[in-house]
Amino acid sequence: MPANLPPQYFEAEKQYRQAKTPEEKIEALEAMLAVMPKHKGTDRLHGELRRKIAKFTEEAERKAAISRASFYIKKEGAGQVALVGLPNSGKSKLLAAVTDATPEIADYPFTTQTPNVGMMKFENIQIQIVDTPPITSRGSRIWLNNIFRNADLLAIVIDLGDETASQIDTVLSELERIGIVPPDSPIQGTVGKRQKKMLLIGNKIDLNAAALRWEQIKKRYPNMPSISISAAYGSNLEEFKKTVFNTLEIIRVYTKAPGKKPDLTEPVILQKGSTVKEAAEAIHKDFRYKLKYAVVWGSGKFDGQRVSQEHVLQDGDIIELHI
Repeated sequence: MPANLPPQYFEAEKQYRQAKTPEEKIEALEAMLAVMPKHKGTDRLHGELRRKIAKFTEEAERKAAISRASFYIKKEGAGQVALVGLPNSGKSKLLAAVTDATPEIADYPFTTQTPNVGMMKFENIQIQIVDTPPITSRGSRIWLNNIFRNADLLAIVIDLGDETASQIDTVLSELERIGIVPPDSPIQGTVGKRQKKMLLIGNKIDLNAAALRWEQIKKRYPNMPSISISAAYGSNLEEFKKTVFNTLEIIRVYTKAPGKKPDLTEPVILQKGSTVKEAAEAIHKDFRYKLKYAVVWGSGKFDGQRVSQEHVLQDGDIIELHI
């Protein structure tokens, strides 16, 4: 199958050839990945670019004396969420409130110097939360770029005790500088821009006038998922977890062997809208080609319905694969 690469890919490839530093090469390679169509014909090229990014990432780490953990964070759990914000917005306090992580928390700005990672439990799954240094901090743009592009969701934390609109404008502007824009932003014809799922988190809802500021923010950004919390007092944190799960746009699917009870302990995590065929491939790469049919409990017209490979699954479905 031909790759059918767009003109923007070759523009980014030219930038890659002209790049002199590892950081510039990584930026160009990320731009190439961002505009590359995703199909079987580009699988090999996709892997090759990823290997080059890993190579130059290691080179950049050595050059900048930054630890591997702070430059690239391996995804774990059902999804990776990066907390983004300005100094003293409460990102670290939120991480500590919803995970077992123990980040340094203080009232002075730029307390967080390197990323902190924790696992947040939501019902029967774990979601990885990454607290990052303030997006305006000096010297961290290179590896923040890598973390933000790798994350499944960017959670923008704002301080409702301060002027809110300017905080969001600053964060969105800084993200755009490293090539990341909200899902509804046009990127056609641009090189290096990547749309990313975003969630607005209004922290410190307990403060005076915070509720009014929050209502104004929701009106200004009606298309962006949002949730207000108080990380310090634990307000609305369970709703926060649910909102993160919904914004990740993932579903949990459970497997069942013929004649046996379903395994409800470890769900298969899929993107919303996934089919039986995609679920089979996620369970084992060979199943996609060997699968004859599946039986579904949940989203079928009735429990135990035999469905085709193109049947779209829903959160909580139980599937029995027949190969």
